[in-house]
Amino acid sequence: MERRHGVMVVAALTVGALAASYLWAPRTPPAQAPAATPLGWRAQVDLLAGDGVEGDSVGSGAQSRFSDPWGVAMDAGGTLYVADAGDNNRILYRWLDGAFHVLAGGREGFADGRGKAAAFNTPSGLALDRHGNLYVADTGNHAIRRITPLGEVSTLAGDGTPGFADGIGRQARFDGPMGVAVDAQGRVYVADTWNDRIRVIEPDGRVWTLAGGDRPGWADGQGGAARFDTPTDLKLDADGTLWVADLRNDALRTVTRAGRVTTRAGGPGSARVLWGPMTLALTHDGVAYVGERITGRVVQVSPTGHVVAVAGDAQRFARPAGLALAPDGSLLLGDADAYRVHHLRLQVAGTATAEAQVGPAIDNPLPRNEGRWPLAPQLGWHEVVGTLGEVRGNFSGESRHHLHGGFDIRGDVGQTVLAIAAAKVGSPAAAWSLGGQAEGLSLDTLDYIHMKVGRDAAGRALDPARFQLVYDEAGQLERVRVRRGTRFRPGDALGSINSQAHVHLAVGPSGYERNAVRLGFANYADHVPPRIDDIALLDAQGRRLRESRDGRLRVPRDGGGLQLVVEAWDQVDGNLPRRRLGLYALGYQILDAGGRALPGHEQPRMNIEFNRMPPQADAAKVAYAEDSGITVHGSAVTRFRYVLTNTVRDGRLASEAWQPADLPPGEYVIRITARDYSGNEAVERRDLRIVVS
Repeated sequence: MERRHGVMVVAALTVGALAASYLWAPRTPPAQAPAATPLGWRAQVDLLAGDGVEGDSVGSGAQSRFSDPWGVAMDAGGTLYVADAGDNNRILYRWLDGAFHVLAGGREGFADGRGKAAAFNTPSGLALDRHGNLYVADTGNHAIRRITPLGEVSTLAGDGTPGFADGIGRQARFDGPMGVAVDAQGRVYVADTWNDRIRVIEPDGRVWTLAGGDRPGWADGQGGAARFDTPTDLKLDADGTLWVADLRNDALRTVTRAGRVTTRAGGPGSARVLWGPMTLALTHDGVAYVGERITGRVVQVSPTGHVVAVAGDAQRFARPAGLALAPDGSLLLGDADAYRVHHLRLQVAGTATAEAQVGPAIDNPLPRNEGRWPLAPQLGWHEVVGTLGEVRGNFSGESRHHLHGGFDIRGDVGQTVLAIAAAKVGSPAAAWSLGGQAEGLSLDTLDYIHMKVGRDAAGRALDPARFQLVYDEAGQLERVRVRRGTRFRPGDALGSINSQAHVHLAVGPSGYERNAVRLGFANYADHVPPRIDDIALLDAQGRRLRESRDGRLRVPRDGGGLQLVVEAWDQVDGNLPRRRLGLYALGYQILDAGGRALPGHEQPRMNIEFNRMPPQADAAKVAYAEDSGITVHGSAVTRFRYVLTNTVRDGRLASEAWQPADLPPGEYVIRITARDYSGNEAVERRDLRIVVS
């Protein structure tokens, strides 16, 4: 008997071989053929660990906290392994007691050794061999590591330097590898992410290239003639064929043992069916599960190529980074940007169970910017030109296309954009939209948008070691890459402002953006109360009620439900007078003719509060009435016309109506509460006097 991190294990057996450690019992006896994988099923989402707050504690369930839970793997006995990157840089396991324990690592570095004496740098994908050894794609160290069941860490290949070279063991070089898989003969396959290649490590340590060429692209074919674009994960099927999550190609690819590459689903030349496939799991009968970076879904891809969401479409995951198949066919998921690990299982007919919380917690600590702005002087003052939740158009005639997801700071075209807080790159596609108006960079929980990423105003690289400028065959700049695991300090140059003449800051992953004004900025102040320009009631056809009686708007009791629409806007100290900003929160009360609140209206019904972005695509049309829009997106004037009878707050969305039939005939007052983030409230034109008849 031997003790491993406080847990008794049998040295003669691997941890996964202990039958008592089964966390998910097989559905069928071992001698019986496995059942066919159900198609089109919907997952019950259970929480295994993490409370949505970033941290480094270990324990049971929500007592465990993660920094970047990426790769997951499960052995035949049900022991779950998690690669926790970010600031933790450790490998965890969940065993007999249901709690997580540290298997190896716990500090950022590159060191072999046993348990906590070892060091990793941004571990990503995991894979197990038949002896219980765990293989780690150590992304930030550009190496593949091996961990024995007793926690002994060694380096299988790679020397810690990014590059491309075949060779023996540490003579070989990788560039940010993110995925690993192991076959029955002990051969290790590697998704060499920023080399855009699939590599092989033989049992004798020899590293060679199976498929992929010298630049990103999309091409099927043999060996070096094939092209990948940022492959992030891979798995082996029962026939020994390798499946690859080809992230930037939006494709699921396969590679034979001879190096023949075929696209199985998706790809840039087809109708888009996969949206940033980042991780995958395979069943015994050829069904694939894929975690999508862009949508936050986990989808099932049938052997015939049919794609259906298993989980994450109704309430998206923040960044589904690691998938593993449990012995019973259910799924384990590492949701990196939510700091959680989930179990996705088949719903049992006739049972009602509550869905687990997903996404990061609303009280997850914000980045520590200490008052810094993203422009120089960082502790000076800058004009704010946009706030969270404002209506935005699409430049094609639709003024209510989406909600503004961040905080905009005006700057000059070409001005250098600076990091406001220390950060580590987590995404494998941290930069996007080269040359587009929305070009941006993601650093941990902060996105910086509307800039030439990694380039000055003349297009020159700011820091070639951190910003990789990738050119096509004609020598034209194709993209800027920033490796997962790259660190930035406050004040580091990130790029230069593009033609949009402002920096857009977004806090939190897509669908979970939080109000960036909460960060706090030096010398930012708002003492100006919001202004209300108009209050209207609209019928079911969107027509405004206009009939008045004795100075009061007449509201028919039998006219059906109504929408309450308020046009209002805000300013902050120092802004130009013409700079209209959106509000933070709005609500309403119903008062009697004497100004006393009716029962149920003692406090304003604050239906709209932009504390967190709703993920639904139609959120803009729920929050805003027609004729809302901003001048930059084609509107004649900037108008924020809020629908106060609808609900847009806490990430929730609901369309509702006020029912005048609930009131007896008589005179009433609808009183509006319109509030900015600093707590100022509109004091003028906030009452609409009505008569219900």
